[in-house]
Amino acid sequence: MDAEFGWVADGMKQLVPWVATAGIEFASVEADRVVCSLPDVPEQRNHVGGPHAAVMFGLAETASGAVGLASFSAVLDRATPLVVDAEVHYRALALGALTAEAVLGRDAAAVLAELDAGERPEFPVRCTIRDEQDQVTGELTVRWTLRPKR
Repeated sequence: MDAEFGWVADGMKQLVPWVATAGIEFASVEADRVVCSLPDVPEQRNHVGGPHAAVMFGLAETASGAVGLASFSAVLDRATPLVVDAEVHYRALALGALTAEAVLGRDAAAVLAELDAGERPEFPVRCTIRDEQDQVTGELTVRWTLRPKR
């Protein structure tokens, strides 16, 4: 994990209690890329034996939020990151533990320039969900905004 962003994992668990409750772990945190994982929990499986769709979504959305926190931590005193919308595609039956990789889909400097200009910028974070066999089982794009604080 990048030493500069090591605080993001702890921050996510404190800011969003569900992250710790779900058991999400952070393997890698960089300014524009986060990898996190979730163990296989029998109580979180669906009717076909894989992780429930909500669990897959939650893992990837958490990774996307961590990207936003790492990328825009310098402006959290004047802007609040919020999800605008999300698009999810379930590609294959996931089995076992999951890993989600989230990547910032826009240049952070351009997002900050819009915020500095008094706008409410939006930015996508693209996520890939893989299972224990490293098979892509889902893809998610979460569109975030930085809402200026009043």
